[in-house]
Amino acid sequence: MGTSLTACLPHDFTDGAFIGRAQAADGPHVIVLESGRIRDITEIASTVSGALARGMPDGGKDLGAIEDGLPEGLELLSPIDIQCVKACGVTFAVSAIERVIEERARGDAGAAAEIRIGLEATIGAGIRAVVPGSDEAMALKQALIAQGMWSQYLEVAIGPDAEVFSKSPVLSTVGHGAPIGVRSDSSWNNPEPEVVLVVDPAGNTVGATLGNDVNLRDFEGRSALLLSKAKDNTASCAIGPFIRLFDAGFGIDDVRRADVELVVEGQDNFRMEGTNRMTEISRDPLELVRQTLSEHSYPDGFVLFCGTLFAPTQDRDEPGGGFTHKVGDRVTIRSERLGTLTNTVTTSRDAPKWAMGIGAFMRNLAARGLVDRA
Repeated sequence: MGTSLTACLPHDFTDGAFIGRAQAADGPHVIVLESGRIRDITEIASTVSGALARGMPDGGKDLGAIEDGLPEGLELLSPIDIQCVKACGVTFAVSAIERVIEERARGDAGAAAEIRIGLEATIGAGIRAVVPGSDEAMALKQALIAQGMWSQYLEVAIGPDAEVFSKSPVLSTVGHGAPIGVRSDSSWNNPEPEVVLVVDPAGNTVGATLGNDVNLRDFEGRSALLLSKAKDNTASCAIGPFIRLFDAGFGIDDVRRADVELVVEGQDNFRMEGTNRMTEISRDPLELVRQTLSEHSYPDGFVLFCGTLFAPTQDRDEPGGGFTHKVGDRVTIRSERLGTLTNTVTTSRDAPKWAMGIGAFMRNLAARGLVDRA
């Protein structure tokens, strides 16, 4: 038996269709999991991007039953290849607003309630009902400004424009089981468990997977202009285990209802749990895709991190010290219909170096006679 797959797949994997990648001795292979079997379709579509553009081709080489795992010599990779990697931030407006209220109230629950009631009286609606970009959202913005509570983060939380940024270079993501990196000079950081939408070259949202959009709170907290340095480092973007394709049994409504659970287990016996509930997202996932596409085309498709509700408050080493990662932390992200993504924390400095960029990938495909099938 090869590498187990059932441990990372959702419980209903026999009812779904999944696509991903595996590393073999000669390079990356595109694999499909469907009807209980594993198929290698690399000879038909040598990239995941190309397979999605072709509408998931039939055929390929049968690699055996899913229950038997990946055959010997194959190692699971991130399920994407030449797609761009985009991400949205501050998409859970209510949590951003509540954090601002809590800061103003200085931890006093009664004072926080008074601030909240005052704001809701001003806008004539509940804060949880505010739709980004709406008249009520603009009224809330003015009320927050009047109280000196406005910030650039709230602008993208309730304003008309979502925050959309480039998370990671093409081909740089890591998959299930791989080390995940945080900067060696970061002293305050955390995982970000998220749903990742998969968009094909024609702009159609065709599936979803899980992701860890590692965040360096110390870097981004110093300045929003350090966002790229906080987000884009070696091994700092994990995606997987597979892309679950939309079909009659799984679609965008399942994404909208998804709970994304997080468990962090440290070598110091520390344990932290959390949940990212997509039902509380402020902008619909397809609206995030629309804004990403509004002034940009993606000829190889893209994936889009949808943001997270989770923000760790649990102290790790001392009271009031908050949470930050330690090398060796095991991070598990799971969702009922998407499976489980697990990675172990290291530093970006010590993580395996990113070696297969676009040039190396194209040369590999050329050597295997597969460039025209990309």
